[in-house]
Amino acid sequence: MFDIAWTEMALVAAVALIVIGPKDLPRVLRTIGIWVRKMRNLAGEFQRNIDDMVREAELDDVKQQVERIGRMDIQREAEQVIDPTGEIEKELRLEEPAVERSAAPVEERPSEGAPERVEKA
Repeated sequence: MFDIAWTEMALVAAVALIVIGPKDLPRVLRTIGIWVRKMRNLAGEFQRNIDDMVREAELDDVKQQVERIGRMDIQREAEQVIDPTGEIEKELRLEEPAVERSAAPVEERPSEGAPERVEKA
């Protein structure tokens, strides 16, 4: 992230040792370490939140695609792909002849080879 060479770090350490003093330097370094750790934790949490938002946005896109597929009429789509002009359906459509049905009941007759039933009293 920052481009700091070892010589620059040594110069900063020497100035800190002179300005802060050898007695308070460990406490200052510990405090700086705590603040750096907090900043890293905040940056990591921020990055996780951004990743979660991206993941949710992707899931929303997938959910919308699934809903769009669920609303699609697959049979109609297949018919449009197979027979877009409707010619095949017209050729295959068979018209059933009209059959007239009589309103009178049909009598059942025993078949010629069947024995008749006779009830004994």
